[in-house]
Amino acid sequence: MSEEKIYTFENPEYRKTYWHTCSHVLAQAVKRLWPEVKLAIGPSIDEGFYYDMDAPFAFTPDKLTEIEAEMRKICKEKIKLERFELPRAEAVKFMEARNEPYKVELINDLPEDAAISFYKQGDFTDLCAGPHLDSTGRIKGNGIKLTTCNAAYWRGDSNRETLQRIYGIAFPKKEQLDEYLARIEEAKKRDHRKLGKELGLFMLSDYGPGFPFFLPKGMVLRNTLIDYWRQVHKKYGYVEISTPVILNRSLWERSGHWDHYKQNMYTTVIDDEDFAIKPMNCPGGMLVYKSEPHSYRDLPLRVGELGLVHRHELSGALHGLFRVRCFTQDDAHIFMTWEQMKDEIKNVVRLFDEVYSVFGLSYQIEVSTMPEDHMGDKKDWDFATETLEAAVAEMGKDYAINEGDGAFYGPKLDFHLADSLGRTWQCGTIQLDMQLPERFELEYVGADNEKHRPVMIHRVVLGSIERFIGIITEHFAGAFPTWLAPVQVKVLTITDRVNDYARQAAKKLDDAGYRVELDLRNEKIGYKIREAQMQKIPFMLVVGDKEAASGKVAVRSRTSGDQGVMELDAFTAQLKTIVEEKQLV
Repeated sequence: MSEEKIYTFENPEYRKTYWHTCSHVLAQAVKRLWPEVKLAIGPSIDEGFYYDMDAPFAFTPDKLTEIEAEMRKICKEKIKLERFELPRAEAVKFMEARNEPYKVELINDLPEDAAISFYKQGDFTDLCAGPHLDSTGRIKGNGIKLTTCNAAYWRGDSNRETLQRIYGIAFPKKEQLDEYLARIEEAKKRDHRKLGKELGLFMLSDYGPGFPFFLPKGMVLRNTLIDYWRQVHKKYGYVEISTPVILNRSLWERSGHWDHYKQNMYTTVIDDEDFAIKPMNCPGGMLVYKSEPHSYRDLPLRVGELGLVHRHELSGALHGLFRVRCFTQDDAHIFMTWEQMKDEIKNVVRLFDEVYSVFGLSYQIEVSTMPEDHMGDKKDWDFATETLEAAVAEMGKDYAINEGDGAFYGPKLDFHLADSLGRTWQCGTIQLDMQLPERFELEYVGADNEKHRPVMIHRVVLGSIERFIGIITEHFAGAFPTWLAPVQVKVLTITDRVNDYARQAAKKLDDAGYRVELDLRNEKIGYKIREAQMQKIPFMLVVGDKEAASGKVAVRSRTSGDQGVMELDAFTAQLKTIVEEKQLV
């Protein structure tokens, strides 16, 4: 990257530094307005920044407006930021003198011999590792917007103090801020929780936080998605299995989940024995493989499972279908020889390409490497990581490195999908694993008639059925492609005299396998059309006296409006092509 671009918003590191400095400007503004407020932490995040604060009052929208105005003043003052360090004991005294108990706690958690860094900007000093811009004047005040204020537990612990988290965003140009805010407004309109209710897809209940209920139309959408999943997996040579939801503790100890993942698992006791509700499908898949002998001729063995899993999420993290406590993971486990590893990774990427293109989703790939909490030898990790990188590079695909974010049993490829608003979602994952085959003593008989250990790939393409439905609901703004739409065609009558003809037309479409609804109500046709449009139904067939007399239908498309009058068979043929080709209309 040229030096010119290093100090621009195009550079992610500069952008992160810009937003981090904005969090300090936010804190300085609050302390100027209300010195009694106590500060916690204020980092940059993927989009903007926040600061957690302990205040004796609520940060109302009016107060956020006051803070914004003060932040703009601080930017105009062009205050220099200066870094300095103190020994730990002096750092504690420094923050105690300023009555900042949360900062004192953070300092006390640092190593005894650590030099503690601070950043001073005029009358304000904050505990921080940095980095920061050199002056508040680098920040454009008219590009700042404080977006919301939510409750947040100190250090994420529900037993600790409840703080207020002020979120903000900032850009070097006001036009960029305006574009961002317009995109946020559009995202609100597309919120899958709102659309899920309006379109009758799913519901949430206080009786089961994080456990979604799918409604009839949502089940049509869900089952159609699953039918497609099965179709494409059959094409790519997968078989399908189903494994139990509850398995005993010894299995989870053997898999490593009891030691590495227990805090996210629901457990129970049956006949005085510990059991766990599965958070992952993998150990059950190991038992299926192990249930019969295998030869090298059986490999690669591609085994898919639409498995219902449960994971404990904090109540504050739950969010519609995006973050739930139970979901159906579209897992697959591929058992193979070492020599087959690279080709199998490529085969999975080709499957991903096909699936994501059907939904009009592009993606970026990340290679996630060995975390600190891992199983197995570093040499195996290095080999697996190099194989992942080589496979995607040979396919001509770009990728980024995500250091230390692999699963505890192996490195992985993460696929970040981009939707119609440019937002990214992590869905597909390809994880290499040499650990579970070892732990479960999986074997196959090689061409040399000796026993060998297979290598395994864990992979999901949709991530979870629930979350993917949330993503595509927002991606399409609820206007699902015709092949996926819960209702594909709605027949609307202009007069009661044509009700019988409308029923016959609807039955013919239903018999042909299409999802059709009838609207025979004694309402004006304009009202019926608007209502069908609100339900985002792909096609409306308007039937009046002329259509009934001629045996035709007046076709209205959700995307292109009035398509004129045509024979029902001609419309059915058009619909057949659209559905079979999975066109994005």
